[in-house]
Amino acid sequence: MENPKPLTRDFEINVALGIILSIITCGLYNIYWNYKQFEAMNKLLGREEYKFWPWLILSILTCGLYHVYYEYKMGAELQRYLKERGVEITPNLCLAGMIFAFIGLTVISDAVYQYELNRLCG
Repeated sequence: MENPKPLTRDFEINVALGIILSIITCGLYNIYWNYKQFEAMNKLLGREEYKFWPWLILSILTCGLYHVYYEYKMGAELQRYLKERGVEITPNLCLAGMIFAFIGLTVISDAVYQYELNRLCG
């Protein structure tokens, strides 16, 4: 039987604290938050799908457009993972994440994704 909580508590981040720290640090904490989410997603998927340094460099070079793509990609993978395991999830998770990121509210995307990741922490 598959583990219903495949992530350890090391991957759990308090969503409210993540939002507050991201705002207080003018987004610097959000970069770290993305790093932690990449680690969690790689653990869930069992492969190195999300790589921090290429994401950071390409996000800077494209003025954030690559980050919008990555938010969509991460949401789609997370949605697929949860759906395959029969976990109830918002049907438009990836689209919502991409839209929030596109309009500059990436911290909201990260909060929603973190909420879903926290549900998988045991």
